Amino acid sequence: MLELKNVSFAVDGDAGDREIIRDVSLTVPSGRLVAVTGPNGGGKSTLAKLIAGIEKPTEGRILFRGEDITDKSVTERARLGIAFAFQQPVRFKGIRVMDLIRIASGREITVADACAYLSAVGLCARDYIGREVNASLSGGEVKRIEIATVLARGAALSVFDEPEAGIDLWSFRNLIEVFENMRAEVKDSSIIVISHQERILSIADEIVVLKDGVVDRHGPREEILPSLIGTSSAVPECRPAEIASERRVFEP
Repeated sequence: MLELKNVSFAVDGDAGDREIIRDVSLTVPSGRLVAVTGPNGGGKSTLAKLIAGIEKPTEGRILFRGEDITDKSVTERARLGIAFAFQQPVRFKGIRVMDLIRIASGREITVADACAYLSAVGLCARDYIGREVNASLSGGEVKRIEIATVLARGAALSVFDEPEAGIDLWSFRNLIEVFENMRAEVKDSSIIVISHQERILSIADEIVVLKDGVVDRHGPREEILPSLIGTSSAVPECRPAEIASERRVFEP
């Protein structure tokens, strides 16, 4: 499905080039949910942006379904079946939620179809379908609407950059169900989730630990997750009390 071959990414700095991703080789097969985790600053979000086409590798190649997409744009990759959800979703003043879901789907859909996608992420459709995606919506609401657009896209590969950021406990638990349903309903699609959360890592098929820009560990969840929990100082996140039971494997 997706293959990264010796991918590196560097940026210019005052002291010369700074390498954020170093010689990463990684394969994501069809029908798998792969969680990418690791300490902050390890290059996780950059890796997601390289896959989506927001950034371009300074070295190495990226292949999707056997096709070299290294030099393809975000739009070209989207047409090939790659969807990306930002850690901080973009707000679109003047665009209604219904319009955004229709654009994401790439086809004419009914209001009932759009409502189904909103319901899947725990939003009461009648309260949101006609609203603008602007500052009147909370961060959690915008996040869930963005996830609804990814569902509507029906992509072959969906990449989520810390989807739990800024959402409440109920939404987080609903998010787990969304990922499980995505994997179950579309057998040949793949999901990559950038996350620190143990609950998300616990439903992954494979876990990739990215540290200092390199793959520190990669393997089945059953092999990698116990070692992360056993060696980290995993403690409840400093958020409201009702969310305290949701643990982060890597703390900021």
